[in-house]
Amino acid sequence: MIWIVCLFAGIAAHAQVTDKPLVQFTGITYNADSAKVIVPYVSITNLSSKNSVFIANYKGYFSFVAHEQDTLRFTAVGFAPQEVVIPANVANKSYTVQIAMKPQVINLPAFHMFPWATTDEFKKDFLTMKLADDDLENARKNLSRSSLAAVGSTLPRDANEIQSAVAQDMHNRIQNSHSLIPNPLLNPIAWGTLIKQIIDGDKSRSSN
Repeated sequence: MIWIVCLFAGIAAHAQVTDKPLVQFTGITYNADSAKVIVPYVSITNLSSKNSVFIANYKGYFSFVAHEQDTLRFTAVGFAPQEVVIPANVANKSYTVQIAMKPQVINLPAFHMFPWATTDEFKKDFLTMKLADDDLENARKNLSRSSLAAVGSTLPRDANEIQSAVAQDMHNRIQNSHSLIPNPLLNPIAWGTLIKQIIDGDKSRSSN
């Protein structure tokens, strides 16, 4: 007896669902912040008809057949879900809507990644880790004689150095303007030094 009652109840419920009038459901999905911005490819789920799914096109336009009083859910990535219920007794069997999709920002929890698969690998890397120098040690290294010599050989002269060189050259020219400018080619000491270097170089090559 109970089985027969349940059977008739199910048939009656099915008849009520199928007896709902069909409606041509049409509309456009757009951004709630700006009516000129279309939201394309929105998923439309009919919650009242076995969760059947429809997709709006790239212009946000959709059109499909549904029943009166069906509940439809609009979802899109980056937007809050929206639900629309088709009213009863729709005129001309056509129902048109404009769905305003509200942007939604989802803050995901922080996720930390570590390069160690096990705690043993972490202990090994931690014990063999080389600590970086502090600021005082870095300053000492940067101000060492070798560091300054390397920087001085690679960096171009600044404005102060160029100005000093030009001023020294002008001073030398003014000082020697009323006298003969020394010519190193006429300096016997320079020639003697050059000849000595040549002889010493020949001796070192012959000994090798």
